[in-house]
Amino acid sequence: MWAITRGGFNQKIFNLPKTLSRPLMATSNLIRVSSPSYSTSSPNHAPFKRVGTHNGSFHCDEALGCFMIRLTDKFSNSEIIRTRDPKVLEGLDAVLDVGGVYDPNHDRYDHHQKGFEEVFGHGFNTKLSSAGLVYKAIDAIDNGINQFDTDKPPKYVNNTHISSRVGRLNLDWTDPDQSPEKENEAFQRAMALAGSEFLESVRFHARSWLPARSIVMECIAERFDIDPSGEIMVLKRFCPWKLHLFELEAELKVEPLIKYVLYGDERGKQWRVQAVAASPDSFESRKPLPAQWRGLRDDELSKETRISGCVFVHMSGFIGGNQTYEGALVMARTALKM
Repeated sequence: MWAITRGGFNQKIFNLPKTLSRPLMATSNLIRVSSPSYSTSSPNHAPFKRVGTHNGSFHCDEALGCFMIRLTDKFSNSEIIRTRDPKVLEGLDAVLDVGGVYDPNHDRYDHHQKGFEEVFGHGFNTKLSSAGLVYKAIDAIDNGINQFDTDKPPKYVNNTHISSRVGRLNLDWTDPDQSPEKENEAFQRAMALAGSEFLESVRFHARSWLPARSIVMECIAERFDIDPSGEIMVLKRFCPWKLHLFELEAELKVEPLIKYVLYGDERGKQWRVQAVAASPDSFESRKPLPAQWRGLRDDELSKETRISGCVFVHMSGFIGGNQTYEGALVMARTALKM
């Protein structure tokens, strides 16, 4: 297992190797980047290798790709060199996002060349970026692929995703210092930002999201013990359940689909009734809680529902609460019939 030591924080994540940093150097046509030290115990005898990417404006895919390739045993002691000089690139041990070649046997990972159609496979059809070619990630945004199958403009713009945050680390046009050294420092920050979020995502999925799958599967299997309809599921232990539910319903051919999920709120010592969304990314519910309940609270809600212990129902009807499990279950059963 790989131990990350950073500011006293020690964390083990999968079988990823360790990284070291190299000194910061620059020439007029070539930029060497020292990236942060994410571990301190790489073997000193590891051969020194050089990984190249383009200079100039940078994006999330090559920043993350450079970070990730340095997590491998082969390139754990590597130096990042930013240049577009073909002669320099030819002599490097690996090249990302520049050079016009995708050849993993020779550690060339560009995706800009004509005819490039490499995808992850296994049912995923998004064309890969340079980071994706290293570890199949950050691909749709970098390749200009729309998130939805529609020509309609989005109702709002998300400018806080990882790609946009990396983009804002590029040198500001108003900055009087536009030197390669300054650009190099910005790219180093981009690698740290993209890399830290990547590692945190791996940690979350390994320690939290994946173990939750077995919990959700067990709860789906027991749904008819909760209610004869099979449309109410109770989480024995709260965990990331939403995407697992959609995937498992499809795999297990669950019919009818689950409409409500009940789970305990340990902090409030209450129970929640959550309407399952129409799809993983939808704000619409398969069967929202009844309209006449929405926006009501406490005694007023209990009077309207004729169910004791009611706490609230959200204005959109996607979630409600009750002081007890029994009350939450009655709310779900009643809502099914309305």
